[in-house]
Amino acid sequence: MIVLYLMKLQDFSNSKPIPKATAKFELIKLVQSAYSGEKAAANAYWGHSHSLFVTNKAEKLELIEIMNEELHHRNELLLILKSLASQPSTFKEIAMNLVGYVIAFLCLPGTWFMPMYGAGQLESKNIAEYEVLARLAFLIDRKDLIPMFLDFAEKEWDHEYYFRQKVLSHKFSKFVPLWKIPAEKSTIRNNFETFKNKNSK
Repeated sequence: MIVLYLMKLQDFSNSKPIPKATAKFELIKLVQSAYSGEKAAANAYWGHSHSLFVTNKAEKLELIEIMNEELHHRNELLLILKSLASQPSTFKEIAMNLVGYVIAFLCLPGTWFMPMYGAGQLESKNIAEYEVLARLAFLIDRKDLIPMFLDFAEKEWDHEYYFRQKVLSHKFSKFVPLWKIPAEKSTIRNNFETFKNKNSK
């Protein structure tokens, strides 16, 4: 994600409340980054699905399905930006498109293991991104956005789990340390409920 700074989950553990104006600014900035990041991911998965080393037809179809889910997220994020009277960042669009194309190109001749590993590592970080968005939406009273952001976080969890199982099925996994494994899927909504109860008036 090519940005100067994005809020993280630990930022919400501070005792000092986040002003509503700040929360809206951070929400728009993060939605812009997520919107462009989803295109980069879709580009990468297109290349991954066409890799010379992905020869299993079912595996190709699974990667294409993940690509389409990322594009669905992107379409919904654009509608959210419009509802916030904002629009995509031109810089982020250009930068993340380029990143996606580079990854796609590298996947084509790449091994089977490394693209699977890289995808899992990236997806593990995307979960928290949508958890942050759900919290920011709550702080600016856009509760209509919360179910979608939590759904997206859970879908990214599914993606991470898929790639983690692929990586663990390979003999190379014995020699390469895994990324930090996300908490159980149920914690996404449980942690949000804890945050909501703590910040409800």
